[in-house]
Amino acid sequence: MKVYNALILTMFLPIAMTAQKGYEIGGFLGINTYVGEINPNYSLKTPGPSIGGVGRYNFNSRTSLRMDVAAGRLYGKDELSENPFQKARNLSFRTDYIDAGLNFEFNFFSLVHGSKNSYYSPYVFAGLAFAYYNPKAKLDNTWYALRPLGTEGQLRNYSAVAAGLAYGIGIKFDFSYEWSLNVELYGRQMLTDYIDDVSTTYPNMIELGARRGEIAVELSDRSGELGIEPIGTLGRQRGNSGDNDAYFTLRVGMVYYIGILQCPAISRPRP
Repeated sequence: MKVYNALILTMFLPIAMTAQKGYEIGGFLGINTYVGEINPNYSLKTPGPSIGGVGRYNFNSRTSLRMDVAAGRLYGKDELSENPFQKARNLSFRTDYIDAGLNFEFNFFSLVHGSKNSYYSPYVFAGLAFAYYNPKAKLDNTWYALRPLGTEGQLRNYSAVAAGLAYGIGIKFDFSYEWSLNVELYGRQMLTDYIDDVSTTYPNMIELGARRGEIAVELSDRSGELGIEPIGTLGRQRGNSGDNDAYFTLRVGMVYYIGILQCPAISRPRP
């Protein structure tokens, strides 16, 4: 009997190990926070909305390849900072974004859909991301796109699309064989410093006005709006080009497991 049981286990163990192969698809809702020159200290004072989707291919109960897409809005305001320089600088922005990421995911525990015991697991993921962004600032009740204004004296506009690193951590719980709840913190460290339109130094305001117009000058240095002497002199630090921008999303989603019906090798017909 023991030999018989061992034989059965040997025959079906490979099937059990690969039984979790298959696809998952789901959607997320969450809140964003941006980190950069206008929010260098990871403040949560300017949250923005986020909506996204995920598609996974599970290689087994531990590993998967996932594709993420998301859209949302990011905010930043110098006036909320406790730093005297930031308060005097008085810059602000918002940007809508659309991004996509390709990530490898690893479950810390073996997760078996439909199991009464292996129905949850914390997980981590990492990969590449690409994002479209379009920073704007409000002046006299009108929102102006900042990229075309060259507020730091750029001769060429910076790109509206940037690559970056994607990474995150989460936990998933199965409600049934098909449905699971996923809660995760999803970060994107972008390879650009212009999500907030702040990166280098103040330009020559006369030259900026001649090339881009008076609105560009007003949005380049907003310190004068506070009733103080404008701080935007040529070459003075406006941002930190050595520290690229990032954003993080705390989100909750429902994911549906589609699966792939495996055909055991012992039952396949011989050619």
